[in-house]
Amino acid sequence: MSIHLSKRAALDLDEIDQYSISKWGKNVADDYMQSIDFALQTLKENPSLLRSNTAFSTVFSLYRVREHYFVCSLHNQNIVVLTVKSGNLDLPSRLFELEPTLIKEAEFLYSQLFKK
Repeated sequence: MSIHLSKRAALDLDEIDQYSISKWGKNVADDYMQSIDFALQTLKENPSLLRSNTAFSTVFSLYRVREHYFVCSLHNQNIVVLTVKSGNLDLPSRLFELEPTLIKEAEFLYSQLFKK
């Protein structure tokens, strides 16, 4: 199993890091980002931890990491983290808005990953 981050997810993680540094300081931000790195490794080793929830999305799977959710797409032996969203948001509404774009992003990433 492999795990990949979309550009959007990488930007989300950078925003989370910058926000955490400004709000709570570098040590807390580093600890939080280590939690996220650990979660990515955990998902890579245990993809069955991803959860589908039709209240959130009929297309994507979710994984909660402390105060955030990874929104993921699965394809064969690959997990793509498409975005990372705060658990404080109205996640069902936000995913409904993002879903068409995220589907296109997932399709593009898969086409890039599996070029022959």
